[in-house]
Amino acid sequence: MKSHSMVMFRRNVKHVARNPFSVFNGILMPVIVMLMFVYMMGDAFDVGVDYIDYSTPGLMALAVCYGLSGIALAVNSDMTKGIINRFKVMDVSRSAVLNGHLIASVLTNLVAVAALTGVAFLLGLDPAAGVAEWFGIAGMVVLLSIAAGWMTVAMGLAAKTPETAGMATVPLVMLPFFSSAIVPADAMGTGLKQFAEYQPLTPIIETVRGLLAGSPDGTDAIIAVAWCVGIAFIGYLWANATFKKRA
Repeated sequence: MKSHSMVMFRRNVKHVARNPFSVFNGILMPVIVMLMFVYMMGDAFDVGVDYIDYSTPGLMALAVCYGLSGIALAVNSDMTKGIINRFKVMDVSRSAVLNGHLIASVLTNLVAVAALTGVAFLLGLDPAAGVAEWFGIAGMVVLLSIAAGWMTVAMGLAAKTPETAGMATVPLVMLPFFSSAIVPADAMGTGLKQFAEYQPLTPIIETVRGLLAGSPDGTDAIIAVAWCVGIAFIGYLWANATFKKRA
């Protein structure tokens, strides 16, 4: 099964590399958003620290979410164009097909976050994180990528058309904007503040923010990991159930 998963992974990586829109949306768009927020709006937010230091963790989460539409479209394309039927004739493991999409998604997210972090350093990011904290940040990004990836794979499988699959990921793409990614939740109005405080991305972002500052909050980290594991588990079960039903 491992060899099948790697074959599917290489196939999906080639598809991403040949699709300029996926590369732009997943890697370049988060960088453009960072430049826009830091240069155009950064001075408008009073966050107590340099805005680049505050916003980078949230924009990392945004980078993960921006690449989701491409994976949803790829999964749905496999289902609607009959590619899955060819794999069945070739006796390719069902789980390998889904694993290939997931691994390609995680890799794309890591590249996007790495590019974003590099630009953040050019813009003046000054973290206090040590080696252990950077490993923690990488682990948090991978966990978020796996969780969001499984949920997106499930959405792509459940959608009837590629257009529906692309639209299904819009709430996930918008979620970082309604978290503490751009401004602190305390600065938001009633209703939106409570939503930002209790939605999944806020503890994830706050965990990364604490790690970058060299003073992570254990409570935020536990909540963040719990959210990631829970979302990944639900997405995994949903994806496999839908795949067995439709494939």
